[in-house]
Amino acid sequence: MDQLTLAQQIQQFAANHTLMVVAWVALFVAVLINFYKGATSKIKVVDNAQATQLINNEDAVVLDVRSDDEFRAGHIIDSLHLIPSEIKGNKTQSIDKHKEKSIIVVDNNGLSAQGLANTLAKQGFNKVYVLKEGIAGWRAANLPLVKKHK
Repeated sequence: MDQLTLAQQIQQFAANHTLMVVAWVALFVAVLINFYKGATSKIKVVDNAQATQLINNEDAVVLDVRSDDEFRAGHIIDSLHLIPSEIKGNKTQSIDKHKEKSIIVVDNNGLSAQGLANTLAKQGFNKVYVLKEGIAGWRAANLPLVKKHK
């Protein structure tokens, strides 16, 4: 049995495992795209400790984008409240005075806030952050929430 060169071994492996090779290449490309988006995005994801520092040291504004009922059930103290349709519809007059401040967008779990944060950045908000894991992560860390009764 003669020895195969590395190039021949790779070629033989790729031929025998085409689906796996395609999956790895796709995964690699996805990671590169995600890394590039993260490096060029104006939006930064912050954890609970970073959010607390922004609130305490930079007078950051917490913008809760959950439903009215979810907001009333418990939110971060001094949070402002807008629903996603208001942000998407550019109905942000109630927070426009905070365009130069740090804004921390908070949702239930950190997933939908990213898109809303991007929308705010496009609308002229300069320092937009997303709370990693949202209120669920905040609550899991036993950090304080206040309730609003109507």
